Amino acid sequence: MKFALGIEYDGSQFAGWQMQKHGTRTVQECVEKALSSVANQPVQVVCAGRTDTGVHATGQVVHFECDAVRDEKAWVMGVNTQLPDDVASVWAKSVADDFSARFSATARQYRYIILNRTARPAILNKKVTWKHGEFNVEAMHQAAQALIGEQDFSAFRSSACQAEHANRNMHWVKVSRQGDYIYIDIEANAFLHHMVRNIVGSLMMIGQNVEPVLWMADLLRGKDRNAAGPTAPADGLYLVKVTYPQETAIDPSVILPSFS
Repeated sequence: MKFALGIEYDGSQFAGWQMQKHGTRTVQECVEKALSSVANQPVQVVCAGRTDTGVHATGQVVHFECDAVRDEKAWVMGVNTQLPDDVASVWAKSVADDFSARFSATARQYRYIILNRTARPAILNKKVTWKHGEFNVEAMHQAAQALIGEQDFSAFRSSACQAEHANRNMHWVKVSRQGDYIYIDIEANAFLHHMVRNIVGSLMMIGQNVEPVLWMADLLRGKDRNAAGPTAPADGLYLVKVTYPQETAIDPSVILPSFS
């Protein structure tokens, strides 16, 4: 049988999602170990999006196959007894044989959180990105609208990116403020390596009035990563939702981290 599983995790103590040869702690390793324990057989998972070191998730989705007869409750409650405190199974669902957590997905949504105040965070250390000084959030939102549509995002692509091409379809972007917190919400069909963090790094330069609003459109046209802003820290980034076709009957509610 094949199952889909909703996973959330605090990524601050992980070397990213993907299993690594040199034995560093990864989310995938923890999830597969817990599932294998409950299934009493080796279980491997495929995720919707491979998050990087330090990146969090409230809406990660994985799929796995196994012969063990377990109900959906066991894949949630039972698996959680085997997971560390910074990872949790949120929901489970039986899916069709042709379902893929990665390839069946039609959209991914991320939220980036900036704590904009003079004092650094204590409780939310590694959960948000701290930036002091004034930010023009309206300018950031206006600049971000240039990203919408199917475009070449080479300007925001990591040099380590292994994607065949840099074309992605950006569905929408919103930059907003609530109290001391600036939220950058962004959805696309898929993302390149470090794409969200590279976009945020450039938006922060616009928000701090280092660059004008029209700079974002210029970066897209130029397709030069070296011309864009720095890569924003991983601390403030969350994978919050993965969208699938209606026929999969998978409709996890978006869970947006909010601290205001």
